[in-house]
Amino acid sequence: MHRRALLGATPLLALPALRARAQEDWPSRPVTILVPFAAGSSSDIVARAIAQSLQQKTGKPFVVENRPGATGEVGARQVIRAAPDGTTLLHAPISTWAINVALRPNLGYDPVTQLARITQTVRTPNVLVVHPQQVPATDLKGLLAWLKGQGGKAAYATSGVGSSDHLTAEMFKLATGTDVTHIPYQGGAPATTSLIAGNTQMSFQNLGSIIAHIQEGRVRPILITSEARSPLLPQVPTAAEAGLRDFVVYSWQGFGGPGTLPDPLLRRIHAAVAGALREPQVTTRMAEIGFEVVANSPEEFAAFQQAEIARWSRVVKDGNITPD
Repeated sequence: MHRRALLGATPLLALPALRARAQEDWPSRPVTILVPFAAGSSSDIVARAIAQSLQQKTGKPFVVENRPGATGEVGARQVIRAAPDGTTLLHAPISTWAINVALRPNLGYDPVTQLARITQTVRTPNVLVVHPQQVPATDLKGLLAWLKGQGGKAAYATSGVGSSDHLTAEMFKLATGTDVTHIPYQGGAPATTSLIAGNTQMSFQNLGSIIAHIQEGRVRPILITSEARSPLLPQVPTAAEAGLRDFVVYSWQGFGGPGTLPDPLLRRIHAAVAGALREPQVTTRMAEIGFEVVANSPEEFAAFQQAEIARWSRVVKDGNITPD
């Protein structure tokens, strides 16, 4: 009887070892990286670069799938429901990881407790650009004087309510005491088109998406929200250099998984993803499209996420911003 009991317990005793072996063998099966935005979005482009590098290094399939909807909520919830075995992962931008928490009180997921933070992948600053014919200003001082003379009639274009460029513009209004009307669009491309056409007068757009328009003279840059000047736009001053203190803003992206992802497996995935991001061809590709590789630790990513949630929550509250 005692021997039968021991034999019956053997499979249960072996489960931790089997789980550990599965984690050590990752990836033993195809891995799906969910992007909660449409194909061609910046988070999609970065995810595909990571997936290609991981597939080349491991010899296992890494497939990027797009699950857009509800500003990233649809894709995030799918990852949360997935098995915590490393076969379903998430690559998403700042809105999914932080801004949604600040802006949407009835959010249907919690990116702090229900998603495992693996690494912040990349970041890019925003560039404040204006219509070159409608706005005579060439620097921040001139822009502020012009805006104050418009009496609230000037408008800024964004890629949508709750986007990084929207909240950056609202933060700008709070910091400068200016009154500018928000005109949201469905994405950065139509927002930029609106600005170029003169339907709006200014916008904060990601460096990579706006640089060609700057170089071709369709928009005029006023400042960049990075800590230091960008080598892609060395003539454009930082916000601090322009006279706007404490105005460092990045639009960023992060890699994660289900919240119950075991720590040994999370560490293994982190090492693989961070290694892929640091590959010279990936780093070079990211720089070409205006992104800086971050590839920080899970702990650093988690702490940064909490700071970003707190920061944008203050902007939402002080600016009285609603998700509608």
